[in-house]
Amino acid sequence: MSADNAVDAVSSGGGRSRLLLRGADFRRLGRAALLGPGSGRGRVTDAIEHVTKVHRAQHPGADIDILRRAYVLAESSHRGQMRKSGEPYITHPLAVTLILAELGAETTTLTASLLHDTVEDTDVTLDQVGEEFGEEVRYLVDGVTKLEKVDYGAAAEPETFRKMLVATGNDVRVMSIKLADRLHNMRTLGVMRPEKQARIAKVTRDVLIPLAERLGVQALKTELEDLVFAILHPEEYDRTRESIIEHAALPDPLAVVAEDVRGVLREAGIAAEVLVRPRHFVSVHRVRAKRGGMRPGSCDFGRILVLVGEDADCYAVLGELHTCFTPVIAEFKDFIAAPKFNLYQSLHTAIADGKGGIAEVLVRTRQMHRVAEAGVVALGNPYAACVAASPESAASGERVDPTQPGWLSRLLDWQRETPDSDAFWHTLRDELAQDREITVFSADGGTVGLPDGATCVDAAYALHGEAAHACVGSRVNGRLAPLGTALRDGDTLQLLMADGDSGDPHGYGPSPDWLEHARTPAARIAITRWLDAHPGAAHAEDEPAAPAVRTAAAVASRSADPVAETDPPGAGVRLARCCTPVPPDAVTGFAIRGGTVAVHRSECPTAARMTAAGRAHVSVRWRHDTAASGYRATLLAEALGRPRLLADLTEVIATQGVGIVNAAVEPPQEHRVRHTYTVELPDAEALPALMRAMRAVPGVYDVYRAHRQVAAASPSGV
Repeated sequence: MSADNAVDAVSSGGGRSRLLLRGADFRRLGRAALLGPGSGRGRVTDAIEHVTKVHRAQHPGADIDILRRAYVLAESSHRGQMRKSGEPYITHPLAVTLILAELGAETTTLTASLLHDTVEDTDVTLDQVGEEFGEEVRYLVDGVTKLEKVDYGAAAEPETFRKMLVATGNDVRVMSIKLADRLHNMRTLGVMRPEKQARIAKVTRDVLIPLAERLGVQALKTELEDLVFAILHPEEYDRTRESIIEHAALPDPLAVVAEDVRGVLREAGIAAEVLVRPRHFVSVHRVRAKRGGMRPGSCDFGRILVLVGEDADCYAVLGELHTCFTPVIAEFKDFIAAPKFNLYQSLHTAIADGKGGIAEVLVRTRQMHRVAEAGVVALGNPYAACVAASPESAASGERVDPTQPGWLSRLLDWQRETPDSDAFWHTLRDELAQDREITVFSADGGTVGLPDGATCVDAAYALHGEAAHACVGSRVNGRLAPLGTALRDGDTLQLLMADGDSGDPHGYGPSPDWLEHARTPAARIAITRWLDAHPGAAHAEDEPAAPAVRTAAAVASRSADPVAETDPPGAGVRLARCCTPVPPDAVTGFAIRGGTVAVHRSECPTAARMTAAGRAHVSVRWRHDTAASGYRATLLAEALGRPRLLADLTEVIATQGVGIVNAAVEPPQEHRVRHTYTVELPDAEALPALMRAMRAVPGVYDVYRAHRQVAAASPSGV
C-alpha cells in the first residue's frame, strides 16, 4: 500500500482530525506556485492562504508579511524544480509549514520552514537569509540544512544520531521542522520504489518516531506511526483497517457514554467539552495484540476526551466520574501532578458503560490538550524565554531547552561526554526503545520520571547528577533495598548518601557493578566516566564502604610482617565487600585510590585477578587489640525449594544472635533456590557456628561464603 493511500484510509476509517494538505489543496497550491509571484500579490496570497489563515487563528497578532516575503524567496529559488510526484517543489515547504502552523508554531519557525530547503537546494546563502529575515531564522535554516546532510540510510549507524543532535544544536525548533518535513515526505512516499519506501520507513520508526514521542509532538508521532505501519506491515494494517471500517458502520457505544458524561457534568455545573476521540491505526492494532489477536471490543476503538478550563476542574470532573459511574481504579493515573518527561499532562481513568464495556477517559485543560498534541512546538520560541530569563546568556548565544526536564539538553550532554559512538548509540537506543515511564517520589518531596525498569542507581543520578557517586544505599517504600532494585510506578525512594566526605571522589565512588544496574544513559555515562577517571575502581574493592564497616570493628593494618605484633601507623583500610573477610581469615591487601588499602580474603577471586594483573600486594594482619563486634559477612545458602524455607533460615540466623542486614531470594530453577544473606556477626568466631546451623535446616544442602558481589544481595553499603 502506498503512503498516500495509507493516510487517506486513516482519515476516513479512523475519523481522527489529521494534519492534512493533499489532493485538491496540492493541485491548487501547485497551480499558484507555477504562476509564481510575478503575476501579482494576489497570487502569493493564494499560495500561502492555508498557512496564513491557520497561523492567524492561533496567533492573531502575527506578522504575516514576513511569511509572504519568505514565500516569495522560496518560490523564486525553487522555481523549475519538481518533486518526483510531478508537483512543483514549492508545495513541499508549503506543506511542511502548514503542518507546523496547525501545531501552533510561532512565526519564526514558520518562516524558517518555508526556507528550509533553499540553502541546500538553491543558490540562496545563509548570509542572505540572515540579512533578509534575521539571525533567528538564519540559525534555524542552518540547523535544518545540517540535518539534511546527515545520511539517514542506515538507522543503526551510531554516528547518524550523533550528527542529528549536533546539527540540532540546542534549539528544539530545528528538530520540529525536521519532523514535519519527514511527515510530508512519508505522506508522498508512494511515488518511490517499494524497497526505498521500506528503508525510509524503518529509519522513521527507529529514530524519528521516538524523537517525536520524547518531544511530545503526539500529532506528528501518531500519523508517522500509521504511515510506517502501512508500509512495513501491510497485512496487519489491512486487518486493522477492516476492523475500523466495520466499527464505523455500527452505533458507537462511546457516543452514548459521552452523552451520559455530558449530562453528569452539566448537572454538577462543570463547564466541559466532551468528545469521542478515535484511536489511530497503530493504537487499535496494539489493543488487538493485547487481546491475543482478538478483535477489539466496541469501546476499544476510541477514548472519551474531557476538556475543561482550569487544573482544579480536572479533579472536579474526576470526582463526578468516580461518583456517578463505576470506575476501574487500576486504570487511574495522574499525569497532572506528575507530568511525563515529554510535557504530557492529563488525568487517565476508565469507567464501566453498564453493558460490559469499559470506556477510557482522558481529562485535561485546553492548554494541556494543546501541549499534548504539539509538545515543544506549542511552547513557542525558547530563545525568547532565554532572553527574558537571562539577557547575559542570550547575548552569549546560549539557548534554553523548553522541555522539562530538558531531555534534548541531556542528549546533547551525553553525546559530548561519550567519545565512543558505539557506546553512546547502544545506551541511547535503549532509552529510545522505552515506551513507558514510571514516576518515583523522592523522600525529600520531589518526583522523578524514569523509564520502566529503572533502578535506584538510575534514580540517584536523575535526582543528584554526579553527586550520586556518594550514594551508599537506598530505602524503597521505607525498607532497605539494594541499589540494583527495579523501581515501580509510585514507589517512594530515600537515597542514603555518604556523610562527612560525601562528594570527595577519594572517599566514595560507584562500583563497576553499578553499570549492571543502570538502565538510563545519564547513569551509565556518569558511572563510566567516573570509572575511567579512577582506573583502580575497575576492581570490586573500590566500592564505597558503608560507614559501619569503616569503624574499628575489624581493622587490618599495614605491617612489614603479617604476624608481627607491632602496629606501625599506616594508610586507612577497607574490608572488600566482594569476599567480606573476618578474623581469622587469611587476608591480603592492595593499595587503592586515596592511599587506602583494600583487604581481601587470600582466596578471593578478585584478589587473584588483581595479582595476575600485576597489582602489588600490601601485607596486612588482624589486630588483636580491637574490640570484636560488628563483623559483616555475606553467605549463600543453596537449597531445595519448599514452603517456609525463608522463615526457617531467618529464624535460625536470629537464634544465633546474628543480625540480618539484607536478604535476597533468587527465582527457583529446577526446584532449587539460592538465598543470599548479608549478616552482622557479634564476633568473628560466630561465623562457623552460624553456617553449621544454616546447613542443618531441612532442604539446605550447602552454605558458603560469597566470593563475589551478588547483585541482589547487598544494599550497596547499607
